[in-house]
Amino acid sequence: MTQLLPLLPWLAIIAGFIGLMWSADRFIDGSAAIANNFGVPKLLIGLTVVAFGTSAPEIVVSISASLRGAGEIAIGNAIGSNLANIGMVLGITTLLAPLTFKQSTLQQEVPIMLAVMGIAGWFLYNGEMSRIEGILLVSLMIPLLAWFIYNKKQHPEDEDEVANMAMFSAAIWFVIGLALLITSAEILVWGATTVAESFGISPLVIGLTVVAIGTSLPELAASVMSALKGHYDIAIGNVIGSNIFNLLLVAGIPAIIQPLAMTQDVFYRDYLSMIALTLALCAMMLWTLCINKNPTLGKISGVLLLILYAGYYTLLI
Repeated sequence: MTQLLPLLPWLAIIAGFIGLMWSADRFIDGSAAIANNFGVPKLLIGLTVVAFGTSAPEIVVSISASLRGAGEIAIGNAIGSNLANIGMVLGITTLLAPLTFKQSTLQQEVPIMLAVMGIAGWFLYNGEMSRIEGILLVSLMIPLLAWFIYNKKQHPEDEDEVANMAMFSAAIWFVIGLALLITSAEILVWGATTVAESFGISPLVIGLTVVAIGTSLPELAASVMSALKGHYDIAIGNVIGSNIFNLLLVAGIPAIIQPLAMTQDVFYRDYLSMIALTLALCAMMLWTLCINKNPTLGKISGVLLLILYAGYYTLLI
């Protein structure tokens, strides 16, 4: 029995990942169905409940890490998830299916994402994120949601479909999903922190790697399935929306709970790497838009994104 004790943190990480992926899916389905049964428009469900739910693993993990005093895991999770979303999620997805995107995505959502990154970088530059800065990041969600709702009304064909579910079943799945989501996050953070301490690894690095990749797996699954089903713009839209939520909520909420202190590596290595990878994606989108009436990210883009993502890990190691 004592021989299994050193394996417990690793088993906790694996169990936490599995729990996060399963419970996040149940939480999204349950909460969206409840809203649908109350007559809430699908438009608002897609932009609030479902959008929040796709980032729920990152948000809950970061809150749990902040409460445990592991603030670097929280900020590492936010930045690392954004890196994983672009480098890993879009990289792998474009290898499986070409991603056609709308010109409006490059003109509207991408600039918003870059603006949010700029604000987050301003706050991270001094190696700290205060409670006031966290409040400012979270409060930005209100005008952004208002804009997304207005923009969505101009394109009603893009509304998310919500599965029909009886109110009782929806409530049960909502409670089970939320409870297991919180529990899985606690288990994952404990396992990751314990492993980091045993190997002398910085909690920041654990947040940037193991935790960030793990909490990005739902986005990877969603993007791959969207692309294979022909919903190409959804795959890119999921990544852009998730990256915005990560910086505003995954980084903002933990700072409200407890101000975050971090090394200068967070800005000069991790944040700037996130900016570089994001700009590379923008350049690919702009290039294909200039040469193609139906702008599409293909296998070459996927390979380049994966190479750049691997290059970041080389820099991290």
